[in-house]
Amino acid sequence: MTQQANPPLLNKIRIVMVNTSHPGNIGAAARAMKNMGLTRLYLVEPKEYPSLEAISRSVGAVDILDAAVVVDDLSEAISGCVWVAGTSARLRTIEWPILEPRECVENALEKLGQGDIAIVFGNETNGLTNEQMEKCNVLLHIPTNPEFSSLNIAAAVQVVCYEFRQALVQVKTTMVKGSKHRYDTLANATQLEGMYGHIRESLDHLGFFGSKNPDVMMRRLTGLFSRAETTQREVSIIRGICSAIQGKKNPR
Repeated sequence: MTQQANPPLLNKIRIVMVNTSHPGNIGAAARAMKNMGLTRLYLVEPKEYPSLEAISRSVGAVDILDAAVVVDDLSEAISGCVWVAGTSARLRTIEWPILEPRECVENALEKLGQGDIAIVFGNETNGLTNEQMEKCNVLLHIPTNPEFSSLNIAAAVQVVCYEFRQALVQVKTTMVKGSKHRYDTLANATQLEGMYGHIRESLDHLGFFGSKNPDVMMRRLTGLFSRAETTQREVSIIRGICSAIQGKKNPR
């Protein structure tokens, strides 16, 4: 069988592992990534890392571990990403779109020309928290046998990486330069987070929250903007409105 070269756009995909408990799972995930040609691993507060067990389980993917970026929180790991999918073993009652791996990849391919994307995997036992899911655009769910639904995190990484490789090899996706003004491309995670903070400050300035729980309200607004695939120009408009609100001396 002819081996396919690694599609260049695989380099724009980050695999993010959050609060991983067992270092062996990090090594096994690195091996899964290298099998499929992905190289960018981000680790958010791993319980134990660096680790000899991680190196042992990587079976030749030590270069992925050596290049791994270790950060303190999820916001750092997805900084600059234009699209983020959070994985979950359970279907939640949330407003985020829920996609299976192939659907997720199809959606992601439309964004790769605009910047990095990230696939986020939570802690082995508890998965991603609601607060962490709020930083994602979609929820990625891998369907499994309902009678035995537990899926090892490295196996989940393998499934997702395989789907990306297959899609990029088959469609031979290339970045189209100059097709959009940069302000009409998707806002990245850092820009969106800044906008959410600005909205919250402005609504607080207006006294909008009152007896309402601001966290619940902001969670709904975050979901709204995530589904809308907000552009950089739209972020600028919203922040301009927020600045105008904050300029009012006597808000209602």
